[in-house]
Amino acid sequence: MLDFLNSVFNRHPERVKANVEIYTWQTCPYCIRAKMLLWWKGVNFTEYKIDGDEAARAQMAERANGRRSVPQIFINNQHIGGCDDLYRLDTQGQIDPLLAQASIS
Repeated sequence: MLDFLNSVFNRHPERVKANVEIYTWQTCPYCIRAKMLLWWKGVNFTEYKIDGDEAARAQMAERANGRRSVPQIFINNQHIGGCDDLYRLDTQGQIDPLLAQASIS
């Protein structure tokens, strides 16, 4: 089904080479919105569901320069920000080039 949708909407997941990580809460509307944009772009991302896990939230905040809100998104270990930041980058045409870059290990 996903292959069919990819072909219908002309998505190109093979062009996504970046390692994408997102910290979420399961019922957070901003998290859902951010994941929908990533899905729409064909991104296979690693999701860290941190609902009620204060240790995981502290780890996220350390990586996110102190930001404790969700979602927090990282592309190739670079902090992108939250949902609004992700959509802003997409509107400015900056997200696709980031997604096309392979992760440097």
